[in-house]
Amino acid sequence: MAEDIKTKIKNYQTAPFDSRFPNQNQTRNCWQNYLDFHRCEKAMTAKGGDVSVCEWYRRVYKSLCPISWQYNHFTET
Repeated sequence: MAEDIKTKIKNYQTAPFDSRFPNQNQTRNCWQNYLDFHRCEKAMTAKGGDVSVCEWYRRVYKSLCPISWQYNHFTET
């Protein structure tokens, strides 16, 4: 169990810098990556492609968005 946590910490990466959102407030960056993830997922499902290519957007929005948003706002849709 401890090794599993160490592996997760070692492989953890935060969201990279996005020049479209240069300000400290990252709310729009969070929202844009959330939308991009769902657009990518919908497009890949419609094409019959591999949805795992969309995981980058999911990882970024999970890193940027507050946990309370992820559980309250995003699950309402």
